[in-house]
Amino acid sequence: MPKERKTIVVNPITRIEGHGKITVYLDDSGNVDETRFHVTQFRGFEAFCKGRDFREMPVITPRICGICPVSHHLASAKACDAILGVTITPTAHKLRELMHMGQIVQSHALSFFHLSSPDLLFGFDADPAVRHVGGVARDFPELAKRGILMRKFGQELIKTLGGKKIHPWHSIPGGVNRSIKVEERDLFLKGLPEQKEAIKDTIELIRKYLEDNGEEAKKFATLKSSYLGLVKGGKLELFDGDIRLRGPRGRITDEFPDVEYLEHIGEHVEPWSYLKFPFYRSLGFPQGSYRVGPLGRVNACDDFATPEASKELKRFRELGEDGMVHYTMYTHYARLMEVLYALERMEELLLDEDITGSDLRVSSKGLQPEGIGVIEAPRGTLIHHYQVDEVGSVKAVNLIVATGHNNYAMNKGVEMVAKEFIHGADVKEGALNRMEHVIRCYDPCLSCSTHAVGKMPLKVSIVDGDGREIREILKG
Repeated sequence: MPKERKTIVVNPITRIEGHGKITVYLDDSGNVDETRFHVTQFRGFEAFCKGRDFREMPVITPRICGICPVSHHLASAKACDAILGVTITPTAHKLRELMHMGQIVQSHALSFFHLSSPDLLFGFDADPAVRHVGGVARDFPELAKRGILMRKFGQELIKTLGGKKIHPWHSIPGGVNRSIKVEERDLFLKGLPEQKEAIKDTIELIRKYLEDNGEEAKKFATLKSSYLGLVKGGKLELFDGDIRLRGPRGRITDEFPDVEYLEHIGEHVEPWSYLKFPFYRSLGFPQGSYRVGPLGRVNACDDFATPEASKELKRFRELGEDGMVHYTMYTHYARLMEVLYALERMEELLLDEDITGSDLRVSSKGLQPEGIGVIEAPRGTLIHHYQVDEVGSVKAVNLIVATGHNNYAMNKGVEMVAKEFIHGADVKEGALNRMEHVIRCYDPCLSCSTHAVGKMPLKVSIVDGDGREIREILKG
């Protein structure tokens, strides 16, 4: 029989959404041989959506997740538009994008201020009793307040259009069911300057952190990878564009319409995780692995389409090599830049005369056999693909959720940190927290990516060279 290995298991991972664990395998000398990030939830939505009328999907699929239901709502609606074979009206399109900007703002604010900032403000080795959002509220009250108000701003926009902050109902096949009133539009326009100043101040905060902690920040779980995201005319596009893959040296590897995703993206499966590993087919797995999300998008695009975010992107790229920024920790910076872009784009949409229009829906009597909807969720590229029969009953569903695209990178990043900080079974809290922070950089939604339900606990197991579990650590 092959010799089993010593392992360390971290379970649960905290301050992320979903269920997962980390297993650290040690060699005979007690050094890290291999590390695996397991997603332990079951993938179910693709199966139980079969047989439903496709018109129900924009209401069903947001229940995948309470953090990013808007993203599923919009991607689903786009897939349903394709089944109807219609192009929605300009007003409907802009209202959907407006809600999406609210989602980007609220989700990114949650990720940075509530989940990741405790590590940056208190340090990775700080006592867990203070290293949390409550500690931020006590010791950095103005920053905590800024995060709460920014998230509230995005959520209120979602609620205004969709009736609820979580699981809104606004987009329907062929359009939307509600416009925005003039007084509602004016209220959000009035609040935008304060939010833009707040995010610019926060960008300066993260820049200073990265400068003060430059050596650690640049080597922290960093790998040179390819990057994938939506673009329109080469510029960042969060709602509706072509899919671009850019290589680690900055060369555009491929760019294709979102409806052609199956020709270019495959999914690798490992027996130890319910989360698949998407990859670029032409390069195979794992060579074709790539990263998505804020860092993926800013590396994939040429520029931002809004002026202040574009200016910030130029400053950001000066910190990398040849215009590419591979440092995983810099994902926080990219995330905040996207908030600035979303606020600027929100303002453009609110000032557009179409936004208060009443032409909201297009109808159709015919049905296409399938529909694909792709959008940039806060965590990265989200794909909904439905196949239906002649009466619109769903025959098949394929969901590639943003977190899945980053699965390979999360595994490699955790392994890099483990090899640096773990030697034998005596594992310090700071080492565990650094492994968790690798996952937090990607802001994964594990319930989302496996279409399960629940909170995010983490288990860390340490297994020795003889296959004995010499330590198990439970968190959450």
